[in-house]
Amino acid sequence: MTSGSSTVTSPWFVRPQSADHAARIFCFPYSGSGASAFSAWPDTIDDVEVCPVQFPGRENRLAHPHYGTYQNLAAGLVDSLGPLLDSPFAFFGHCAGALPAYETVIRLAERGLPGPECLFVSGQPAPHEASHDRMLTMTESELRAELESVVRGRGIEPRPDMIDLGMVVLLRDLAAAREYRRVEPVTVHCPIIVLHWRDDPDVSLDQLQGWRQYADSVDIHVVDGGKHDFMNGRELLKQLTSWR
Repeated sequence: MTSGSSTVTSPWFVRPQSADHAARIFCFPYSGSGASAFSAWPDTIDDVEVCPVQFPGRENRLAHPHYGTYQNLAAGLVDSLGPLLDSPFAFFGHCAGALPAYETVIRLAERGLPGPECLFVSGQPAPHEASHDRMLTMTESELRAELESVVRGRGIEPRPDMIDLGMVVLLRDLAAAREYRRVEPVTVHCPIIVLHWRDDPDVSLDQLQGWRQYADSVDIHVVDGGKHDFMNGRELLKQLTSWR
């Protein structure tokens, strides 16, 4: 690939990937959201290209069937990742997005494809403890209030039609989260860096220790801010180039 060229964009990505950068980081959004969760991030962090992943059934893929399970999501994504594995790369998954990111690492290994240099997990307990997510036990009215709060936190006034649509996506995503279970950890062959948000009221530092069973190298870092500060956290962005 010559300098300045771009790869063909698949539905899984919101913009073409460039051939001009030394590495890529693929970003997995949290339940109920899409690639726009990373819209405040720069296109590159140092020499690492930022590649938000767009799950089917939301935003510009609203007409696409929902993925159903994290295993289906990972399998579908791997098919499109193949041409993009020609450079070193990492995965970043925020909240429940860390779970399909982890599953994608496993699928890549099963197919004999290159794996990531690092898996970043942001504010999400390990797969065998995923059922402890408080959102899985919330009522629809509580979820709606949560969604409105998140939208306001992004500087957007939540219109009823926007929230109605968001609830459809969120409820389908939470159904997938409820179905997801891994009783026994499957170790991956890359380091895992777990990020704990200091002001996160829902996930404690102790709740993140379970990730130590999933790789030979697991580091847990404390990051200033609340869970949704990942959208514009400068300290976080510095963390994401630590594997280079």
